Amino acid sequence: MLDCNKTGLVLEGGGMRGVFTCGVLDYFMDKGLTFPYVVGVSAGACNGLSFVSGQRGRARMSNIEMLRDYKYIGFRFLPRQHSILDQEFLFNDLPARLLPYDYDAYRANPTRFEMVTTDCLTGKACYLHEPSDPTRLVKIARASSSLPYVCPVVFVDRIPMLDGGIVDSIPVLRAMEVGYEKNVVVLTRNRGYRKTERDIRVPRFIYNRFPHLREALSHRCAAYNEQLELVERLEDEGKILAIRPLKELTVGRMERNINKLIALYEEGYECAKQFCNQHCNTL
Repeated sequence: MLDCNKTGLVLEGGGMRGVFTCGVLDYFMDKGLTFPYVVGVSAGACNGLSFVSGQRGRARMSNIEMLRDYKYIGFRFLPRQHSILDQEFLFNDLPARLLPYDYDAYRANPTRFEMVTTDCLTGKACYLHEPSDPTRLVKIARASSSLPYVCPVVFVDRIPMLDGGIVDSIPVLRAMEVGYEKNVVVLTRNRGYRKTERDIRVPRFIYNRFPHLREALSHRCAAYNEQLELVERLEDEGKILAIRPLKELTVGRMERNINKLIALYEEGYECAKQFCNQHCNTL
């Protein structure tokens, strides 16, 4: 049986596929489950923020209801924000005014929460923790979610950073490195999924100031497939517990079909329920 007090929680990204994770985390909050360590990447980082602050339903609202009402995905944001996401809305208006983030609850939570970014100078993953400063916390979340090519570089601590999923999409090894031998890993792909795209070398005129970032991007598909293989091996060996979509996924990274998003959220909630019935001794 799972003892959450000694277990880490790892949250994969995946853009709008992260609504599956929203459902999982809402069920965890409904049951009062907490973890001493949480690490999230990209959409997983943003969803993890609402989990650590204990704001049940906030991640669903931001990913589904706010998308329906404000339509914050689209190429129309490129001219002014150099992004296919309305990042000013997502990281300014949303946490400050429309869906206020509970920074006090976040600070009071003893859980250590890390978000994964990619350092553009080194091409390596950074695992960033911010216990108190709201401005830096939001900046890290923004960097972790800034997709290469279609979102601008974000400077955190004067270091240029992008989406953590470039180099560490499923940071289970990080959780083990900091001392959590047992981990719950929330994935946003079906078991057996592998990227079929071939990696190609990124030309020098793209990210010309960041050769190590280009190198990481040139091996992105292979690196992700290796992580998927690692996760499945660790799962088969009983070293981690995985929660992932069971139905064949029809939701894309930049999905805007609200009905599809609702269905995936509901699947995440149901999968978490089944998971806890099987593994959690705290219920």
